[in-house]
Amino acid sequence: MGGPAAVNSSQLVLGVRLRDDARFDNFHGDRNNEAALRLLSVFKRPDDMPVVVVCGDSDTGKSHLLQAACHHAEAQAKTAVCLSIAELEPFGPGALSGLDTLDVVALDDLDRVAGKADWEEAIFHLYNRLYDSGHMLVVSLSEVPGSLPFLLPDLVSRLHHGFIVQLGIYRDDDRLKILLARAEQRGLTMTNEVAVFIMRRAPRGLGELLGILDTLDENSLQAQRRLTIPFVKTVMQW
Repeated sequence: MGGPAAVNSSQLVLGVRLRDDARFDNFHGDRNNEAALRLLSVFKRPDDMPVVVVCGDSDTGKSHLLQAACHHAEAQAKTAVCLSIAELEPFGPGALSGLDTLDVVALDDLDRVAGKADWEEAIFHLYNRLYDSGHMLVVSLSEVPGSLPFLLPDLVSRLHHGFIVQLGIYRDDDRLKILLARAEQRGLTMTNEVAVFIMRRAPRGLGELLGILDTLDENSLQAQRRLTIPFVKTVMQW
């Protein structure tokens, strides 16, 4: 992520630490695999694309792809930062100042500031500064820009002229594949039977499902236990 000279103090505190498991090569699930590959092709040749817009509901992998974009940039010896709008909001739009010095700026959940004139103006000017510097802005939205209550037409126009990719809601077979793949990454042995059991009991959101995996991982390490259905029942109190 960007060094101290590139960002202000609030950004240093709030910049999302890039997760090791948020990369293009471990973005699992067939539903959005093609979208991820299209994004990767853009990031490999970003010269003519100043803004990338990743659209989709929650639990479609938007945050993963924004972090993957930053990982990819850093692997190319570029500077990058991933920031959550939810965390930046209390600091006001001034928290965006100085970001244009970075090669890639990723802003997650940008639709949170739709309808807030001061934020929209700040995002618009940030886009222009990044564009003038030959740098890239990557944002995530719940819907395509024109479907959100943005007040500034120029901002909507800039976003619409970028590379827009739409992510779809994961089906159960995708969620199962993602759960098994994430367990394998953690060194956990999870059978298909155990994974299906967890999915039947867990909330449908992918984030909540992976949160359960975090809990099981921690408890299996402490207890030195395999992931069996009885063990999962005990840990999750199901």
